[in-house]
Amino acid sequence: MKNQHIYIKFLTLLHAIEGKGELPELDLDAKRLLEVIAVHHSQSKPMTVSDAMGLNHIASPATIHRKLDLLRDIGMIDTVFEGTNRRTKFLVPTEQAHQYFQTVGNVMEKAGLAI
Repeated sequence: MKNQHIYIKFLTLLHAIEGKGELPELDLDAKRLLEVIAVHHSQSKPMTVSDAMGLNHIASPATIHRKLDLLRDIGMIDTVFEGTNRRTKFLVPTEQAHQYFQTVGNVMEKAGLAI
């Protein structure tokens, strides 16, 4: 029961700062996509646009495409080329995304969820 209470406290705090505009407004699909991109990047395995399009557990390819455009438009991800290969675009979180995760991490600490 205590863990459930901590998680509810986390959600309450997170929703409070989202409501104040301290975090960008992202729907669940966009949040999940950003999280997956950030995890892959943190493991030194940046995702390609094609990899993202295959994340059918998040959404359809058309929805993923729209969410990638949204995340790029609001400055949360960028697409980069590596080396001389100009056909493969890699998805990388921006500084704004790192700040987003830092803010969410701070909320986790306040809720008592820090590891």
